Amino acid sequence: MATSTAVQRLSQKLVGPASQTPSGLLPLSWLDRYPTQRALIESLHVFKHGVNPSAVIECAVAEALVPYYPIAGRLVEDGADGQLSIDCTSEGVWFIKAKAECTLKDVDYLEYPLMIPKDELLPHPSPRLSRSEEDSLILLVQVTEFACGGFVVGYRFSHAAADGPGAAQFMSAVGELARGKANLSIEPAWCRECIPNPPNAPIGELPQPSDLRLEYLAMDISAEYINHFKNQYIDETGHRCSAFEVLIAKAWQSRTRAIGFAPDTQIHLCFAMNARPILHQKLSIGFYGNCYYIMRVSASAEVISNSSIVEIVKLIKEGKKRLPLEFNKWGKGKLSGDPYQITSDYKTLLVSDWTRLGFAEVDYGWGQPFHVVPLTNLDYIATCILVRPSVDKPGSRLITQCVVPGCVSAFHEGMMSLD
Repeated sequence: MATSTAVQRLSQKLVGPASQTPSGLLPLSWLDRYPTQRALIESLHVFKHGVNPSAVIECAVAEALVPYYPIAGRLVEDGADGQLSIDCTSEGVWFIKAKAECTLKDVDYLEYPLMIPKDELLPHPSPRLSRSEEDSLILLVQVTEFACGGFVVGYRFSHAAADGPGAAQFMSAVGELARGKANLSIEPAWCRECIPNPPNAPIGELPQPSDLRLEYLAMDISAEYINHFKNQYIDETGHRCSAFEVLIAKAWQSRTRAIGFAPDTQIHLCFAMNARPILHQKLSIGFYGNCYYIMRVSASAEVISNSSIVEIVKLIKEGKKRLPLEFNKWGKGKLSGDPYQITSDYKTLLVSDWTRLGFAEVDYGWGQPFHVVPLTNLDYIATCILVRPSVDKPGSRLITQCVVPGCVSAFHEGMMSLD
């Protein structure tokens, strides 16, 4: 078994753009500046093969930072109102090269549970940066090469500069340049002025830490399981539904039953939806900033516990249909509440779909990743993430951190049942 000493960091440096880039301040959008965006989103990307991947990826990052030059800058609070902006300083992104004496097979290809602590594989410069220094950073990268020839890319990417699709767009650009492409498939576009700036939009409280410690659970779900519920839905409605809708409906119900809320308790399902299609006439295709909306679906615990999965999928679909109307109302300042508020309330489940973001398609020259590992840092916020499983496992993978330890068995049993 690998230990915390399995990874040795060999070098660290700031990698700037490969050629001269513009300087100056760039304003961020309302969504970019939202308080919870001041966080570095962490993920691990596992590849089975590579030839000197650290050098190849470092060079490609430098090249990608020319068109994506704001990422090489720093977040600053600018102006009399202290609004968050990016100062295009070309200081660069932290890039760490590391090695592991073990093979990826020795550590089960970083399947859960992780046999190497995540912070060994994520980029943390030494000595540790101060809180203010780290808060100003937009991107840190670590490439860890394993004895088998495989490698892991660890990313810490500021949510203030990019949402999931935007981060994947940058990573894909690095991949294209690493493969020797002369021109990017998608040229980046700033376009932050196209994101609504709602007048007097209320901003809810930041999530408050609680005493709850929610248990991490990863489940591989077979294609047959998913098709079972998809077929039920089409038989009863004549319409199709997605794997995401099926699995989130099942997770919401299984969690509700496992926790045992009082029947009249109002429980909530929140999920981020890509709002780019609503603004497609304004946004350039290469936009990589934040453009999403958090949709909320609510019902009583009794309804969710006793309904069929088909009925719960209908609730989720009805919520999705509200996106254009609610997003436009929010953009005009006509919503009374804050749709972007994230809460640590145990009655709320926050879900996201990583299968469509683009992370699984990134190729640095030796094929797509074996799998991608999203990492969560707040074990008091109930979350559920749908990701693609490792390439040798068809179906889907559900990564959850949504029930206390005493409810895990009941939650898992509910998830595995076909009723």
